[in-house]
Amino acid sequence: MTTVQRRATMPSFDNSLIARLQKQFPNIVPPAIALIIFLILWQLFSWLPGATLPGPIQVIQDTWILIFWPFYDRGGIDKGLFWQIWASLQRVAISYTLAAIVGIGLGILIGVNKTMSKALDPLFQLLRTVPPLAWVPISLAALRQNEPAALFVIFITAIWPILINTAVGVTQIPQDYNNVAKVLQLSKKEYFFNILIPAALPYIFTGLRIAIGLAWLAIIAAEIVMSGIVGIGFFIWNAYQNNAISEVILALVYIGVVGLILDKLMAWVQTLILPAEQK
Repeated sequence: MTTVQRRATMPSFDNSLIARLQKQFPNIVPPAIALIIFLILWQLFSWLPGATLPGPIQVIQDTWILIFWPFYDRGGIDKGLFWQIWASLQRVAISYTLAAIVGIGLGILIGVNKTMSKALDPLFQLLRTVPPLAWVPISLAALRQNEPAALFVIFITAIWPILINTAVGVTQIPQDYNNVAKVLQLSKKEYFFNILIPAALPYIFTGLRIAIGLAWLAIIAAEIVMSGIVGIGFFIWNAYQNNAISEVILALVYIGVVGLILDKLMAWVQTLILPAEQK
């Protein structure tokens, strides 16, 4: 490409970038203003007499090493926030994947079999209301190790929305679809892949999206009470024990950001897989 041609293409690129920024400007400004107002109010409250919660300025001053160098590793559990988050995400990935496989499988089984649904629904409704923290002592007593116990707590927390939404999606398949399957004399395999799964996918993804948030919440609860493991939950508890409240607040920010990213990632995957009319 010649210099003249390069110069000719640059204005169009710049204009395209400016056009995208202008298009996103109305969506960026309101949350930015709300965030600034929140930070200002937080800082003002931290200056009140008797206030014990550090303000944003104090948090940055106390945790600037954690903010600007989250990759340090001094061995053991003394690691930067990147490695704490990474360890927690690995646990979530393992347990969430298992919960998705088991939840979708059981959901389909319950959805197509009314007898199984009547038999298992009361049990599932009972178990799904148990908070994640309540599973911690049971998992520790049964598995006797922190790591498997943490994985189980995430799994048992994340499975219910996947299972229930999948079952609902299967039962909500339009009768016209079933009639067409009978007319075409589709085999069970053909019915499963061409009718059941496509029709239930919107419900399945709803369950998966809810479950990823619950899984992230569960890992925090599990790690807080399971001492001696690398993870953001135990990092928060350890910082609290050492009265490092600024580190706790910074970790909460990390948790919120990662949770938001996980939710948006699942929504993006949904847009790739689901047909446009089912989104």
